Amino acid sequence: MSTTSAHEQTRILVQAAAAACESKKGEDTRILELDPIDSGLADFFLITSATNDRQAVAIADEIEGRLKKDFGVIPHSVEGRRRGDWVLLDYVDFVAHVFLTERRAFYDIERLRKSARPLTPAEFDAELKQALAAKTRAARGKTIDGGNKKATKAATPTARRPMDLDTIAAPRLATWVARGVFEPELAERIRAEGESVLARAPWPTGWEKWRPDPAWELPELPDGWDVRQ
Repeated sequence: MSTTSAHEQTRILVQAAAAACESKKGEDTRILELDPIDSGLADFFLITSATNDRQAVAIADEIEGRLKKDFGVIPHSVEGRRRGDWVLLDYVDFVAHVFLTERRAFYDIERLRKSARPLTPAEFDAELKQALAAKTRAARGKTIDGGNKKATKAATPTARRPMDLDTIAAPRLATWVARGVFEPELAERIRAEGESVLARAPWPTGWEKWRPDPAWELPELPDGWDVRQ
């Protein structure tokens, strides 16, 4: 997976985790987009508040359950579930923090991460939709360009390539004559006058009727030559 795709996948997970917080009445939910220089491994912090420890655990359980069910993703580690005043779910690329309101104010990790860019879930959702829409437009543009190139290529008539007699071994030519592909007179003219004869004399129309039996196949032809032209 490319770095861009991995980052977009992380954003989708953060968006789902924020929705889980909202569904359990988490308060003042914020997303911090961390500065790559000092963020370590994580790209985002998701922070939300609960009014009591039972709600904090319920929010953490909802985040964990939703990401596991919808994306098959489980946290690398979970801390603080027993006490419930600060539950931390570490998904490596992002970390979810569920605080009791007073604990969040005490630790104030949003202030400690001064270089981070704070976003509300609505702002984060809008940015994600915009990024995915731009990616979709770019992919469609490549598809259209590719289709136009194919159409142009198909519309351009392919020049009929003359046979190079150096590629026609005498046994093969004799086989073609024997099978009725060439009339003997034309074969002699090919030998005598060279490939210019073929440029002036196309392959016979309806050559299939000269097959001695249905199982017979025409011998291999030089590249780019079609006897049905």
